[in-house]
Formats: sequence, structure tokens, C-alpha cells
Amino acid sequence: MAFKHKPLTTKLVFIALAMFGFGFALVPLYDVFCDLTGLNGKTASTAASADAAIVDTSREVVIEFIARPNKQMPWVFEPEVTRMTVHPGEIHITNYLAQNPTSRLIVGQAVPSVSPGQAALYFHKIECFCFTQQRLAGGKDMLMPLQFYVDPALPRQFSTITLSYTLYDVTSASTDLTATSSELGE
Repeated sequence: MAFKHKPLTTKLVFIALAMFGFGFALVPLYDVFCDLTGLNGKTASTAASADAAIVDTSREVVIEFIARPNKQMPWVFEPEVTRMTVHPGEIHITNYLAQNPTSRLIVGQAVPSVSPGQAALYFHKIECFCFTQQRLAGGKDMLMPLQFYVDPALPRQFSTITLSYTLYDVTSASTDLTATSSELGE
């Protein structure tokens, strides 16, 4: 009697394994899809070149800046300005402010996101604190610079771009936890 269900059992096991494999493959497939389409709002993780782009003075784009620390990150983290109007092609610099109110050295990592997601393809960071981990001694604060431009090829449907950073505590994953004299305020 048990052999009667063997073909069905084999098919069900195969389907379960195939579903598991498909679910496992979805993460890299999703990343590739989002990189190609720009749908996830991820910005480049490396610096853009500051080539002399033609500035489009006939257009203005509003850039909104948002900052939030992750729940486990005790830092105060905020943009110096929350809104800026730019012409596509112009290079701009702004700062984010970070303050470590604790008594210990903490290493932070900012993860950017752009909304709407398709606009991420046209938002270029030349210099960004998000490219590296930020080390901040207890009781200290610092300015973290962001230098960027909006590509003049940005479709006209986009008149506002929101750049959002989430700051994470990566101290436990950091390999070098010794504070330098500049971090200690000496």
C-alpha cells in the first residue's frame, strides 16, 4: 500500500525543494532587477566622478534630506538642511550632523535610499559619509559631508527627490575599535 503513494510523495518533495531553491534565488534576482531598473531607490555605493556636466538652468529640482538612526543606534543624526533647490548638473555640498551622547566609541554606517526609486539612477554622490564607516568617540559630534549633483538627464516628471539615510551601529562588526586622538578631542 505504501508504494501506491510513492510517485505523489516524490513529486511533492521535488516541488518543495524547487520552491525552496526559488525562494533562495529571489534575493540575488531581486537585487539584479532593482539595479537594472532603479526601482529600489538604492544609490551607488562608490563615488561618482565630478565631470563638468552642463548645468540645466531652465529646471529646478527640490532635494529633501532625511536622517534617522536605527533603533539600536544611540546617536543624534540629522541633516544640516532639510530641503535644497538645485539645477540639474550643479555640484552641491551639504552636511549631516552626528552626535554620540554615550561615553563609548561607536562606529556607524549610513545606508542611503532615494525616493522615487527611479530617480536614484540620476542622483550622483561625489563624496559621501555613507561610503565608509564613521567612528565617533563618546560625547563628541561631527559634520559628515555629502557632495552631489543631479544628472541633467533626470526625466522631467521628477521635480522632487528625497534622499534618506538610516544610520546603523556597526561597532560589533568593526575590526578597529581604538580611538584616534582626533576622535578623543585631543
